[in-house]
Amino acid sequence: MVGRKWWCFDNPASDDDVADLDPILLVSGVGGSILNAKPKSWFGITTRVWVRILLADLEFRKKVWSLYNPETGYTEALDDSSDIVVPQDDYGLYAIDILDPSFLVKFLNITDVYHFHDMIDMLVNCGYKKGTTLFGYGYDFRQSNRIDQLMDGLKERLETAYEASGGRKVNLISHSMGGLLVSCFISLHSDVFAKYVNKWITIATPFQGAPGCINDSLLTGLQFVDGFESHFFVSRWSMHQLLVQCPSIYEMLPNPEFKWKKQPEIVVWRKDSENEQDLVKIETYGTSGCVGLFVEALKDNEIEYNKKTIPLPFNLDIYKWATTTRKILNSVQLPKGIDFYNIYGTSLETPFDVCYGSETDPITDSTEICHTLPEYTFVDGDGTVPAESAMGDEFEAIERVGIPGAHRALLRDEIVFEYIRKWLGIQELSGRRVKTSKVGSA
Repeated sequence: MVGRKWWCFDNPASDDDVADLDPILLVSGVGGSILNAKPKSWFGITTRVWVRILLADLEFRKKVWSLYNPETGYTEALDDSSDIVVPQDDYGLYAIDILDPSFLVKFLNITDVYHFHDMIDMLVNCGYKKGTTLFGYGYDFRQSNRIDQLMDGLKERLETAYEASGGRKVNLISHSMGGLLVSCFISLHSDVFAKYVNKWITIATPFQGAPGCINDSLLTGLQFVDGFESHFFVSRWSMHQLLVQCPSIYEMLPNPEFKWKKQPEIVVWRKDSENEQDLVKIETYGTSGCVGLFVEALKDNEIEYNKKTIPLPFNLDIYKWATTTRKILNSVQLPKGIDFYNIYGTSLETPFDVCYGSETDPITDSTEICHTLPEYTFVDGDGTVPAESAMGDEFEAIERVGIPGAHRALLRDEIVFEYIRKWLGIQELSGRRVKTSKVGSA
């Protein structure tokens, strides 16, 4: 496609145009795929358990709460009557389009759960055809980024896109943790990646981790949707009980081998029990030393499920697995002939260091941390991933571009779309051209 320009119209492209476009595969990140609970028996109804607005917390606790199985490496749902599956409708695009495709979401215009929707529309308007040159890959994001299930699924989707387009190499567009998934695939299946992939565009990928958000997710949980909509969604505490059993979360802890401008820290204001004057001391934990704090803080963490008490401590088996994953990520080499592009978010305060307690309200026991709202110190980024981490792909990039925007909102950003069209060799025919400015590149 060198030197060729394709024009985006509101009408679908002709078969000849479609035949001359390289296929695109969109790869989602953590929380970026619809998950369904499918009954194991012949009877029963398949239920969407992620994402949903109505009865979200109830269904989440009942169907999605999980335990890690160290013998298999998989996180397995506590509910033994159903399996967690990702819908494959619409050539994999349905699962990553609108995460709650209900009428209520569309009526209330809750765009926080519009995931790849705008990008899919943009690409279709540029002539890409679902099932021929446009595909999606959603997956069970509870699992490790290098687990066989996810690797095999990505391989199958690459093969499908390659064959459906008549043997044309695939252009990958990944978001967030999807970039780590792709990196693991490259390391484990480099020959397959080189065979099927032409270009790889990644957006907001935490190549070196997301220190503030992930450290705090393991200690106090995560609120996926903010503001008014959060009242209809999964609670922070419910998310916490899932995340402490998810290898994918442990794999996004800050990389201790990366040369950070400043090492990320967890800070705890603690009451000095050995001092009779009840003095307060500050404890600081670095990227490696924080494991001891996780163990202490989560030692009594537990849930009630089906009238049983189930302990959910910090899982050292998962941590060991994730440590191996980090070694894989640190050593991955991009195959020759692959064009790599990196878009990272900027201009938003992004959590980096996390602090629990204060001088006037110190932590007495480490377990109190799990019930304490954190205070952050911030760095530049997309509100979730520091720009320093997202830029730190350590590949030979054709171009790296910083674009002001929030982590998920980058998937709806017109400037992001401009760069994607530029790198794919397509150009929009419209009177409303979008002016772009390169914030940073290398």
